Amino acid sequence: MKIVSSIFFATLILLLIGGSELFSAADAQGQEGSARRSAVLVELFTSEGCSSCPPADVLLQKLEAQQPVKGAQVIALEEHVDYWNHDGWIDPYSSAEWTERQQSYATLMGKDPYTPELVVDGGIQLVGNNPKEAVMAIEDARTNPKTEIEITQTGGDAKEARFKISAGQVQGKTEGDSAEVWLAVTEDGLHSSVNRGENAGHELTHVATLRWLHKIGVANAKGEPVSFNGEPTVKFNSRWNAENLRAVVFVQMKKSRQIIGAAAVKIGS
Repeated sequence: MKIVSSIFFATLILLLIGGSELFSAADAQGQEGSARRSAVLVELFTSEGCSSCPPADVLLQKLEAQQPVKGAQVIALEEHVDYWNHDGWIDPYSSAEWTERQQSYATLMGKDPYTPELVVDGGIQLVGNNPKEAVMAIEDARTNPKTEIEITQTGGDAKEARFKISAGQVQGKTEGDSAEVWLAVTEDGLHSSVNRGENAGHELTHVATLRWLHKIGVANAKGEPVSFNGEPTVKFNSRWNAENLRAVVFVQMKKSRQIIGAAAVKIGS
């Protein structure tokens, strides 16, 4: 099922104007005590071919930039699915991999994939252009037990980056499940001038667009104080702008899909 709206531009304006009121007071709170904030991974499944997606793209940008929930550190992933590519516009950032990832969530919940969809910490699914529900979901996810994760860049150049990643004791319900460690690369500043499909005539901008995602290991879920250590290397695609890349690492339970820890670092910083 695909959620479609022919009035996305009006909704976009409401998000830009009215949405600022939603975040203004919370923003000041969210910036306090950054070292104590709990990482919450917010995934947006979107498409440039979907007319109700641009407001969701703007919402994700606001969530990441303004950090509206006190005690939470929103880490964004914008994942462009490919099942809209037959409706007049080929999304240049879409991937069958991201469609498959969304399908794994949908199967668990017994639902069909749709856009725009937000998935918060792998366990809360909601329509992706609803600011109030998004904030409530982040507030709920913030209170869940979190695995401490550290990621630092140890080297690299214009073609690759090397990282050191460690995870502390695995938190949450892990019995009968495995804690997979994933590394992602996202890119900010991407945009398109859409000339066909439902968004024809509009300039679309994106943040934290998922470029690369790989499982780099499995954390020891048996109570060890250090559950994972790794030193992966990521080779850059020539189409990526190295100045706008960020690395995101997260621990996700294989069966339940719950994300129990995350961290991010700007590549090259």
